[in-house]
Amino acid sequence: MELIVISPESHDPREAAAMGGFFAEGLARYHVRKPGWDEATLEAWLQALPTPWRPRIVLHQHQRLVALMGLGGAHQKDAEAAPGAAACSRSCHDLATLRRALAAYEYVFFGPVFPSISKAGHGPDDCFPWEELAAVLAAEVRLHRAEAFAIGGVTAERLERCHDLGFDGAAVIGAVWSATDPVRAYSTLRERALALGAIHHAS
Repeated sequence: MELIVISPESHDPREAAAMGGFFAEGLARYHVRKPGWDEATLEAWLQALPTPWRPRIVLHQHQRLVALMGLGGAHQKDAEAAPGAAACSRSCHDLATLRRALAAYEYVFFGPVFPSISKAGHGPDDCFPWEELAAVLAAEVRLHRAEAFAIGGVTAERLERCHDLGFDGAAVIGAVWSATDPVRAYSTLRERALALGAIHHAS
């Protein structure tokens, strides 16, 4: 299973150092979501990061910077229109949208799968059709679909459930940034993801 880390929404003095640790451990995609930052603030922050990191960074806001700075792509929210030239991923919150997005993007986020760690009161509906979700993911595998990542409340202990549902990986926020040591938290997640991937390939 593959992991994606999503940034904290606001300034976190640990972030740049933690990004270096994540990338050193093999993180391929780091999503920058800073809804309260204007474009100039985000651009200055990105400029201060090591240039070799840029292809691994995906932006949620101010997506003009993707081409300008040679970043890895843009992420679209569920409510946004058809993919633009820079869009490589999007968020989905219902099965109909998920089906469409799996055929149009490089990868998609689907959730919330569990009660959120970073957003109080945000979680799946009590009556969510989990069996239907698993069937969609299983069927779409045969159609060479985009990768699907679980999001919302993902922890190391919950990765097995993501795996069982048929997700290719998970996007994490709270499990990393609520920890005292974000890099160590990511390492724990990565070890579990690798173990589940080995189980998958052996079956």
